[in-house]
This record gives sequence, structure tokens and C-alpha cells, in this order.
Amino acid sequence: MRVAEIMTGATITDSTAGTLRSAAELMWKQQTGSLVIVDGEAIVGIVTERDVMRAVGRGADPDREPISTVMTRDVITAEPDTHVRDAARLMAQHWIRHLPIVDGGRLVGILSQRDVIGVFAALWYENGVPEIDVDNLVRERRLARIEAGDLD
Repeated sequence: MRVAEIMTGATITDSTAGTLRSAAELMWKQQTGSLVIVDGEAIVGIVTERDVMRAVGRGADPDREPISTVMTRDVITAEPDTHVRDAARLMAQHWIRHLPIVDGGRLVGILSQRDVIGVFAALWYENGVPEIDVDNLVRERRLARIEAGDLD
């Protein structure tokens, strides 16, 4: 199975000047744990829910602290044809939960730890039948919540 088969659309922003609050609001609205920061088509950083929590936990004002102070600038990426096993290994090696997927240097999606776990769980067979329906992964449920506006 390739990353392109399970990745989701990345939540992006073209501003490093946004605040931690605006990042958190956008991640909540999109039901994702990361925000990829781009300049044109180039990825310049990524901020995760953990980055926001760490900063606020250390006393940062979420209404004033810019994303640029907490984002990771050296972003690790993979390509759409990367095998899911290799992407999972890359994520484990670098202790990351969100892996931007690029094609020709252009952001095309993101692979989350949740996406990977859903696939590996779906591969578990008991009595010859998958325990989890691959077509009903956690990612599909998250996208359904976004479409339904069920975010409160």
C-alpha cells in the first residue's frame, strides 16, 4: 500500500505571522493535528498541536505568539509512491506524528500517525476476515465530522 492511497489533504497556511490561537482554531476546524506553512508552493515549516500546547504550557500568549516562533523549519517529507511501511518507519525514526507528502516539491497531502495505525489495524485478520474495514478508517470518520460541522 502506498502513501497516496491513505493520505489526507494537508491543512495549510501561507502565513508565519498567524498566532498560536489562529493555528489551533484552524487545526480544530479541519480536525487535524498539524498545520503546514507554505510560501507559494514551498513548504517553510510545520506546526503541530503539540507545538502549540508546549508553547502555551511554557507561558506563551496564544493571541500574540506567532506561529513562526514554534514551527519546525526543517520539515521531513515523503512522496506519494512511498510504501506506508517505509513512511511509518521514517515517522518513527524522527519521532514525528505528521508527515507532509510532496510531489515534485509541491505539497499534495499529509500522512498522520492515525492514518498509519488505521491501516495496520485493518491488516489484522481473525478467522480470515479483516477486523477493521479498510474503507472505514479513522480518516473517513474525521472527514465526515468536518462535512457535518460536528466540531463542538
